[in-house]
Amino acid sequence: MSPNRCHSLKSMQSRRWCMMTLGMLVCTAGWALDAPQGKVVLTVSGAIGSRNAEGRADFDMAMLAALPQFSFTTRTPWYKAPKKFTGPLLRDVLAAVGASGQMLTAVAINDYKVEIPAEDAQKFSVVLARLMDDQPMPLRDKGPLFIIYPFDSSADLRSERYYGRSAWQLRNLLVK
Repeated sequence: MSPNRCHSLKSMQSRRWCMMTLGMLVCTAGWALDAPQGKVVLTVSGAIGSRNAEGRADFDMAMLAALPQFSFTTRTPWYKAPKKFTGPLLRDVLAAVGASGQMLTAVAINDYKVEIPAEDAQKFSVVLARLMDDQPMPLRDKGPLFIIYPFDSSADLRSERYYGRSAWQLRNLLVK
């Protein structure tokens, strides 16, 4: 990572601010969002304050890897054994784009759509997983991005409600 990239990441982390107000997620970012240098793997649009393209924020994998990373191991309905998931917290991705809204629409590569309350990003350590068991996730194995909840951290999360919100092959997030 270049010294400028380290400085801008440190600046991003120190200037990020999120809060919940009356059930509404409000995130502000005090930095400019760099343009992606590689293939765009995630587009965030809607009620966002920081953009790097016309009306949206595009991320390549390096940009997502530059955000603070979080890992947990959890059982899921999709794999026989517990898996370790690593990536930025959803709340950090939303902070990076200065998101404000109450609802997120996650859209997968196959056009699967699911509504996710924005408060989930604050209430739970929801990860935008880019690694599974420390390896990039191929498209055929729910990659390259997978919204995943820490199911083993609470019995409440082990339900169809939260399993359904765990969108794999994620490509877009619309903040409303």
